Amino acid sequence: MNATGTIDRPHTHDPQKQAPMTTSTNEPIGSATPDSTTTGATDSRQNRTREMQLIPEALARAHMHERLREAEAERQAVRLAAARRMQRRAERASLRARRALAMAVMQ
Repeated sequence: MNATGTIDRPHTHDPQKQAPMTTSTNEPIGSATPDSTTTGATDSRQNRTREMQLIPEALARAHMHERLREAEAERQAVRLAAARRMQRRAERASLRARRALAMAVMQ
């Protein structure tokens, strides 16, 4: 079995993803745990790598979503300020019209 890494420097630190240990010749038969295949470890390692490659994309997507939300909030604030300005202008025009009407009626 050609497993990458050594005991001192394993390829991975997760025991479930390491190659199974083989029994030595001086141990009695049946004392070690049975060998298991490492195909699950390889698949898991590939999935983890794929997930790690997608992390920057997910971060960029979240960052863009946050920027869009901020821009929409800014636009809403600008619209509200403009609406308040127009309302004040309309109220002043209404007062001028009332005064002009009152002056016309009094004469």
